[in-house]
Amino acid sequence: MRSSPLAASPPAETVAVRVEEVRRRIAAAAPDPAAVRLVAVTKGFDPAAVGAALAAGVGDIGENYAAELLAKARAVGTGPDAGPDAVTGAPRWHYLGAVQRRRVRELAEVVDWWHTLARAVEGEAVSRRAPGATVLVEVETSGLPGRNGCPPGQVDALVRTLRTMDLDLRGLMTVAPPGGVEAARAAFRLTARLAADLGLGELSMGMSGDLEIALEEGATMVRVGQALFGARLPPPRARGAQS
Repeated sequence: MRSSPLAASPPAETVAVRVEEVRRRIAAAAPDPAAVRLVAVTKGFDPAAVGAALAAGVGDIGENYAAELLAKARAVGTGPDAGPDAVTGAPRWHYLGAVQRRRVRELAEVVDWWHTLARAVEGEAVSRRAPGATVLVEVETSGLPGRNGCPPGQVDALVRTLRTMDLDLRGLMTVAPPGGVEAARAAFRLTARLAADLGLGELSMGMSGDLEIALEEGATMVRVGQALFGARLPPPRARGAQS
C-alpha cells in the first residue's frame, strides 16, 4: 500500500500534448500502431490524472496499488462507492500490481484487465470473484529476487492451469530488467516467443523509457506513466533527506 502523498497531476492540456507525443513514438516504432493499446499509468498522481487521460482520449488507466486504484475509482465515479464528481467517460482499469488474494474481492468490482497473475492460486481467486475476467500472466525475466512474476520455464504449466479456470487469458506481461537496451530487448523477445508458442495474442511490454524496444519486439500494450504525467513524488523519507 502506498504511504506517500499523491502528486498533483499536470494540467489536462499538458497531458494532451504528451499523449500525442507518445502516440507519435508508437506510430514510429510499431508495425501496426492502430493495434497498440496505450495504458496511462496514474500511479502516484491524484485523481485528476485520470480525468486528464480520459480527456486526451486514453481510456485505459493503470494502477499498481489496490488501495490507490479503488480510491481513484470512487473519486472519478466508476467504483462501487463512487462519489458525485464523476469524470466524463468510464475508464478501463488495468491492475498492474502483484495480486494479493485478500484484495481481489474489492478489485473485482472495478478491474477490467489483470496484468500480473504469477501463480495458480491467484488465478483461482480472480476466477472465483470475477468469473470470465481478462487476465495476463506476468513473466519474471530478470532473475532478481523479490520481483513479481512467473519464471519463464514455468509459464507453460501456469498457462495450462489457468486455461482450466473461468478466465479470459489473453497474453503475457513483463517488466524489462536492469541492464539497458539489450537486456530489455532480450526480455521482450523471450516474452514474445513464449506468447507465440502458447497461442497468446496480447503482450503488455514497455514503459516510458523503453516502449520503442517493446513495440519492435511485438508489444500490443504499453504502460506509460512518466512520459505523460512527469516524475512522481519521492517517498517522504527521501524528501526529508533532500531538504
